[in-house]
Formats: sequence, C-alpha cells, structure tokens
Amino acid sequence: MTQVHLQIPETTPVALGLDSENVGDAILLAAAVQWFESGKLSTGAAAELAGISKPTFVERLKDLGASHFRQNGEELREEIGNA
Repeated sequence: MTQVHLQIPETTPVALGLDSENVGDAILLAAAVQWFESGKLSTGAAAELAGISKPTFVERLKDLGASHFRQNGEELREEIGNA
C-alpha cells in the first residue's frame, strides 16, 4: 500500500471540527467521495480508499448529501422507460 505524508495547517482540523487524529480519515473520505462522484472510482474502490466497507461508504454518501447514483434525471427516466 502506498503511503502519503501530508502537511496541513493546524487550523484545518479545527475548521472541520475534528481532532488531529481523525483528520486523515476525513481527507481520505473526502477524496473518495469526490472521485466516486466524478466517476473515477467505483463504489467499492472509493470505499477501499476511505478504509470502510461499501455499505458504510454508501451511508456516508447519504450523510454528506452526496448521491449514490451517477445518473441525472433524464438518464434515469430513459433507463426506466427502457425497462
């Protein structure tokens, strides 16, 4: 597994409402959500990056107001019409 060292301002955990021990997990989750939403990572790959299970990742998406579905309304209506 690749390790990455990040230096972040001391104010970042405070701004995020986190203690310094949890900021790394929050950064990984934020990256996983962003890359999932942009279509660069699957649900499973994003969950693995965040270090959590797929069901937990989907719950975290919901908690963060992010969608588990990548389709827009028109694409979803088209797919339903084709079913």
